[in-house]
Amino acid sequence: MSVTELHRAEFVDRMNHFAMIQRLYIHNFRCLENFELTVKNLSSALLIGKNGTGKSTVSAVLEIFQAISRGVNRVGQLVRSEDFTRGRSDVPIRFELEVLLDKKVYKYVLALELPEKFKELRVFEEQLSVSGNPIYSRNVAQVVLHNSLQSREAQFSVDWHLVALPIIQEQSETDPLHIFKTWLARTIILAPIPSLMIGESEGESLEPKRDASNFGEWVSGLLSRYPAAYTQIDKYLREVMPDIQDFQNERIGKDAKNMLVRFEANHASLPVDFKDLSDGEKCFFLCALVLAANKFYGPLFCFWDEPDNYLSLSEVGHFAASLRRSFQAGSQLLITSHHPETIRKFSHENTFLLDRKSHLEPTLIRRLSDIPVTGDLITALICGDMEL
Repeated sequence: MSVTELHRAEFVDRMNHFAMIQRLYIHNFRCLENFELTVKNLSSALLIGKNGTGKSTVSAVLEIFQAISRGVNRVGQLVRSEDFTRGRSDVPIRFELEVLLDKKVYKYVLALELPEKFKELRVFEEQLSVSGNPIYSRNVAQVVLHNSLQSREAQFSVDWHLVALPIIQEQSETDPLHIFKTWLARTIILAPIPSLMIGESEGESLEPKRDASNFGEWVSGLLSRYPAAYTQIDKYLREVMPDIQDFQNERIGKDAKNMLVRFEANHASLPVDFKDLSDGEKCFFLCALVLAANKFYGPLFCFWDEPDNYLSLSEVGHFAASLRRSFQAGSQLLITSHHPETIRKFSHENTFLLDRKSHLEPTLIRRLSDIPVTGDLITALICGDMEL
């Protein structure tokens, strides 16, 4: 095994311990003020609440972190002046993310401000620390790299409209910067639109888009990088679609491929182009890929906004249970839902209720186990009897 292969193996082995978000803090961003979601030691968690309480805003913040780790560093591409809570641009937008990676807590902080007469937000504060030890810190344009092993510090200036995390050079695969950015870049954030999901692809990707519109590219990338993932995908699909025979990602051109799904019953076979599947069937395929990615990427974080949207009543429970079972070995799943069957698959300990009295007030969040519930939970939610 070469040195590079050895380092890669060591990195994968290290990532195979734990990779879980412990805390997410959001302040002065859309409807969220002084908002803190603590999911420490929870392999899966559910966010519930009325429309407009901020569930999708949580997803938007996670997407901002994800985009930064994938190289987007222009502040104007991440947030807008309209994102300040009720136009309060005199108070910085602040994001904090704490993640447990290989028994070490990585904390990333990003604060953004809009000084008077500025048209675009700029970085006010930024820092990354591991177990309380700073890796780098920043105040406006000045970035300080901390090197505790050699007791040295390096400083440089960066455009205050650029986030520093994607710019700072990684020293090796064991560099905390590399570990944090690699994990963050591989997070999966989904709010799929099945009508946009097609099986055609002209390239490969290991990073699905939020709306899953690059589904074909994700299939091609996942199977190319991890051929054994086919078995994992096929196993789940047979559980939810017993008449499926197989699926093929056929080459239809030099760089182009297209997915064809075959069903079999009574010794007859029916080929169906992936794009012609129902919305629910496409979501089954998407779930199968999420389960495979969780197994082959290493510990994975997945946020799925209302995964039960396109499923029938009889399918929802199995769908939610399959996702939860997959995310039990150091990885983490966070979903939102309004569906009673999904809610029943979670306990009060890992279900969080978001509540907002009006559009003029901030969202509050509490764990269901901390809220007195009289009678049936679902009935209380339907009747609107639960308030914070």
